[in-house]
Amino acid sequence: MKKKFLLGLAVYTALFLLGGVYIISKILSATANLDRLITLHQVEILREHYLIQIKQVQSDLTLKDTSHERTFDTGFHNIVNMGKIIDTCFGCHHSEQGTERLKELKRRTEEYKEGLSRVMTIRANASRLKAEEDAAFQVGEELIGRVREMIAMTSMKLTENTRKAMFDIARTKHILYGLVAIGPLMSAFLGYVFLSGLTRPVNTLLDSTRKLKGGNLDHRVEGLKDEFGELAASFNEMAASLKEQMLKMQRTEQMVIVGELAAGLAHEIKNPLAGIKVAMQVLSEEGGLSEEDRGVVKRVGQEVVRLESLMKNFLNFAKPAKPQMAELNVNNLINTILTFYVKSRSISPDRPNSVTIAKDLQPIPDTMADPMQLQQIFLNLLLNAVDAMPNGGSLGVRTSFEKGADLIHIEISDTGKGISREHADQIFQPFFTTKPKGTGLGLAISKQLIEQHGGSITAAGKPSGGTVFKVQLPLKTDSESTA
Repeated sequence: MKKKFLLGLAVYTALFLLGGVYIISKILSATANLDRLITLHQVEILREHYLIQIKQVQSDLTLKDTSHERTFDTGFHNIVNMGKIIDTCFGCHHSEQGTERLKELKRRTEEYKEGLSRVMTIRANASRLKAEEDAAFQVGEELIGRVREMIAMTSMKLTENTRKAMFDIARTKHILYGLVAIGPLMSAFLGYVFLSGLTRPVNTLLDSTRKLKGGNLDHRVEGLKDEFGELAASFNEMAASLKEQMLKMQRTEQMVIVGELAAGLAHEIKNPLAGIKVAMQVLSEEGGLSEEDRGVVKRVGQEVVRLESLMKNFLNFAKPAKPQMAELNVNNLINTILTFYVKSRSISPDRPNSVTIAKDLQPIPDTMADPMQLQQIFLNLLLNAVDAMPNGGSLGVRTSFEKGADLIHIEISDTGKGISREHADQIFQPFFTTKPKGTGLGLAISKQLIEQHGGSITAAGKPSGGTVFKVQLPLKTDSESTA
């Protein structure tokens, strides 16, 4: 979004900058054209003044020897002014062709002045004076014709240049008016686009916040991009985290209730079970019982023992004991469990094929943990893996140590049927089990105990078949355990 804003502002600025440069160039061009027009007007005025001076000299020549004849000084002054005006024309800038015409005009003007000079100086010879007057008059008429022609050409060029200059000025004026009119419209349009780009995502996030506040933790923000997309992703993560925390709080409340119920039930059931157990033992020692009745009494005693075990597991899940930390080595503990518990069960007579054990125990430093609780955790995981392979298979146990994170990794895998992704998410829930028999508390209790140690546990199905449980335990020193 920020890049779009900057790009829009850059384009907007560039357009008005180019428009300003164009207007300035047109104003400079119009000013230069007006300067040329003023110069042409000055040239036209000068040529008209020159024409007037020639006409005055011609008039003086025509009125000579009449009652209206002007004085000699007046005539001489007009001739001098005529020469000065033609000399002034050379002070302006002309093309090469125009300069040649001026030179020709000056030459004819000099001839005219010389003829006038002869007319003014001849006194004795009347016929010659008459011829000189006629010749000077003809030269003057020719000059008048040429000057009129030049004035007509200048006037035509001046008219054409004036028309072009006024057209350029009018076009520049219209463009300037257009920029002045378009500027606010473009500003309003860009403002609308920018505000829409800001308000729409903000309104979407605000609406999502209200839904989240109303308790809709499954709502997610979709369709936002750029910085707002990142904010939406963070919002979605926050909503998911809130939902997870809410579920944990509900689960915690449920566990509190279960704990209270367990304590009450244990108190209410413990004594009757103990009485039933003692009664069954006494009854089993009676000599007059038949074998069938003795078998029934024995089965009742076994069910009482199973109920006691169930109540014990239920109490352990509802109110797990605090870990009693001691220094131990995870590899040694796993080796002990494999040696004394798992091997005997994996090669039991009721299995058609035994389970092979593949160990990969990397060196691991000693850590502080509760030996009994870890033994309970690993034994439960290992026995579950063996039970998942009734027809035999391979039990994999792998350990490693991650130095940077100070984490101990334990992986326990089997080649049994495996679990689906849905079951992988539910397998640690209390009372959930995939076995035909069982309470579904073993993995839930194991997870609780691992979390009490600051670790974590996950389960996943393997692509080749089977299930792998991954346990992570933090490496703890004696001081950290005490703290």
